[in-house]
Amino acid sequence: SNNNNNKNECILSGIMSVNGKKVLHMDRNPYYGGESSSITPLEELYKRFGISDSPPESMGRGRDWNVDLIPKFLMANGKNTVCQLVKMLLYTEVTRYLDFKVVEGSFVYKGGKIYKVPSTETEALASNLMGMFEKRRFRKFLVFVANFDENDPKTFEGVDPKLTTMGEVYKKFDLGQDVIDFTGHALALYRTDDYLEQPCLETINRIKLYSESLARYGKSPYLYPLYGLGELPQGFARLSAIYGGTYMLNKPVDEIVMEGGHVVGVKSEGEVARCKQLICDPSYIPDRVHKVGQVIRVICVLSHPIKNTNDANSCQIIIPQNQVNRKSACVRRYLYAVTSRGHIYVWKYIAIASTTVETSDPEAEIEPALELLEPIDQKFVAISDMYDPRDDGTESQIFASRSYDATTHFETTCNDIKDIYKRMTGSDFDFENMKRKQNDVFGEDEQ
Repeated sequence: SNNNNNKNECILSGIMSVNGKKVLHMDRNPYYGGESSSITPLEELYKRFGISDSPPESMGRGRDWNVDLIPKFLMANGKNTVCQLVKMLLYTEVTRYLDFKVVEGSFVYKGGKIYKVPSTETEALASNLMGMFEKRRFRKFLVFVANFDENDPKTFEGVDPKLTTMGEVYKKFDLGQDVIDFTGHALALYRTDDYLEQPCLETINRIKLYSESLARYGKSPYLYPLYGLGELPQGFARLSAIYGGTYMLNKPVDEIVMEGGHVVGVKSEGEVARCKQLICDPSYIPDRVHKVGQVIRVICVLSHPIKNTNDANSCQIIIPQNQVNRKSACVRRYLYAVTSRGHIYVWKYIAIASTTVETSDPEAEIEPALELLEPIDQKFVAISDMYDPRDDGTESQIFASRSYDATTHFETTCNDIKDIYKRMTGSDFDFENMKRKQNDVFGEDEQ
């Protein structure tokens, strides 16, 4: 039995179905994706946040709107490295149901201004983020990363990928704090600076993925589903159904039935659906999870593109923690929307700012990101608790996903999916094995 309120569960149900598991997918909501769903029409968004029953006429037709509550970008695959979720999508036929667009730019905040993120030698030399000598050192660093191959010690240049910390690598290339800030937060996409004390291999691979993806797609390394992230869980729902999975939306969960300390079923509307394993998000099992923090997200409707982004219709802006005296980075991303009022088309932009809550005044924490968006037509503020499971689930056979964090991309989500998979099956998730199983169903030519 697979109990859903979140994209993680949708993806896992598809994967488990391909692996031959008999899957029942229940959701108390009338839509896929739960907390991370896409909201339409616009009237529903206004009601959800208790603002009013109907948006002003200036917003155009409500049914033209589709707003992701927790938008996250997919990192496109490079030459030698592949984003985990893109890999999951490529190794399933989910891509048959999805159309993607390239996000137009990635920017970083420094000293109150927005700058294009440099990630190639050419961009580094042209960037206004650094002085002339810093540019040369950063260029050498990028060449080192591009050439680095963990299987070829000749490319290490004295760096041990498993022992040398990333802080020591920065010191080796004599990079200053501003460069370290945008490299760690805008290229490697870390929320905090904890990675500086960790072995450098993961960071090098993250930067390599960013650079290779950018080289492939040009404007930025990010992809986004054309009709919003609500397409992802629906795509994996179709995948599960193809392999015999059953979906039940708008299905309340009254009780999780236990026997001898492990799960045996889910009770709903007087009936029990029996199961051997259960996947669910924290809201279904509050006694089996613990709170690990909060995230603030502010959805903003604008009538203009953001200043200093070359009028990009879609982009991401990273605000490194050291730029605003915080422990973790603020992030802001936006996409354009076209709606209509009568026969007149109205251009609107949706921007979402988010960060991990660190004080008792979360809205003040997010203010540096909101200042970049002014003027704002309407904002919707949400503060969400983040939960982690109390145990690994191997005894109870109840496997809880982690709440969505403040990151702009899907890597932490994919890590959670692979972690749950390993706890459920006892083995690592094997992309190639999943591909072989699909070939048995569809045949090589249809993949």
